[in-house]
Amino acid sequence: MAEIIVTKDNFQKEVIESEVPVLVDFWATWCGPCRMLAPTLEEIASEQEGVIKVGKVNVDEQPELARQFGIMSIPTLIVFKDGQITNQTMGLQPKASIMALL
Repeated sequence: MAEIIVTKDNFQKEVIESEVPVLVDFWATWCGPCRMLAPTLEEIASEQEGVIKVGKVNVDEQPELARQFGIMSIPTLIVFKDGQITNQTMGLQPKASIMALL
């Protein structure tokens, strides 16, 4: 499954009401570490299809969501399970660290 573009309009359905855990990546196109992290997240989305979802929130296009979750630095990864935040981290992370979050 490809990554899901998360917006304020679909956040409730795609993240809060998801039946599987959701790894949400808060990022921006101008962010170098965000671009470096993207292939790793695409790989996780593909390998973990049906087990987790990977959502992407562009902080420039969705400032309300960035504010709601207090995003001060990107990339920020937040794991949601059963509508609740269960884990989060900031900065470029290796795949093993991201998998450990899940």
